[in-house]
Amino acid sequence: VKSDLVRAWERRYQAVTPTRTAGGHRVYTDQDIARLKLLNQATSNGHSISQIAQFSLDDLKKLLKNEPDTITPSLDNINPSSANHRAHLAEDYIEKCYEAVLAFDAKTLESHFENAIVELGSEAFIEFLLTPLLTRIGDRWKTGELRPVHEHMTSAVIRSLTYILRNNNPCPANAPRMIVTTPIGQLHELGALLAAIMAELCGWQVTYLGANLPAEEIAAGVKYTNARALTISLSFATDDHVVPKELRRMKKLIGNDVALIAGGRAACHFQAVLNEIGVLNIQSYKHYREVLEQLAVPQIEEPADKTS
Repeated sequence: VKSDLVRAWERRYQAVTPTRTAGGHRVYTDQDIARLKLLNQATSNGHSISQIAQFSLDDLKKLLKNEPDTITPSLDNINPSSANHRAHLAEDYIEKCYEAVLAFDAKTLESHFENAIVELGSEAFIEFLLTPLLTRIGDRWKTGELRPVHEHMTSAVIRSLTYILRNNNPCPANAPRMIVTTPIGQLHELGALLAAIMAELCGWQVTYLGANLPAEEIAAGVKYTNARALTISLSFATDDHVVPKELRRMKKLIGNDVALIAGGRAACHFQAVLNEIGVLNIQSYKHYREVLEQLAVPQIEEPADKTS
């Protein structure tokens, strides 16, 4: 369990109460450690930390008794009451976060984000809070209610929290590999960064390359990592031929054995070329998870028919 998450559970929910040394360092008992392990497993299985933080060790053990130890649940499998609770909670956070953006208060925005990650979990935070919030910010920027600087501040705060969002569980050595990036001319990387985190949460071993890379470099990354899939984010619509040309070149260089996945606000603008080269066009995070689940299954070649 990452130290930042432990401190958030301690500060907001009093899940554990460590003692401190004279120098201010936290000291955890064996019981604290056992409690943190159980809480981590329960939240990984879809339970809200706000609902279980005060459970006793026995209650946590009973809760987990019939649940697998090492699953990473899809949001689609969470029971309806829990899903509804998270959706309403996310809506409340969207309003609070937007007020902080409007006030240009980065510190308060970061605090809201930290609390929301703890209460919602990484997947729900990205899907139900961040995505609608960023859409609203983009829309209000177009109408003049917000300036570009508001969007830049929000993006900077999100980047500073990505280490908390990433998967706590070590990735298996045989996990499928993926490259995530944006092609040349696509400078906004936040969508790609969130796609990388979502893929990690789905059990993929992800190498994130950042933004604005030429097709040759992206293909080199795919080759060096032996990636099974390449995910690109398209967030800026252009009418020149640079992005279509790069997409065609990228597909040719990586070949047909590597799945090419595309998403982002501007993906629909490039729909014609995406269809032409056979790109998997992602419509939502749910769709993205479904595609990743299908691609993660090893492909078994059919034996050739033998004739005498």
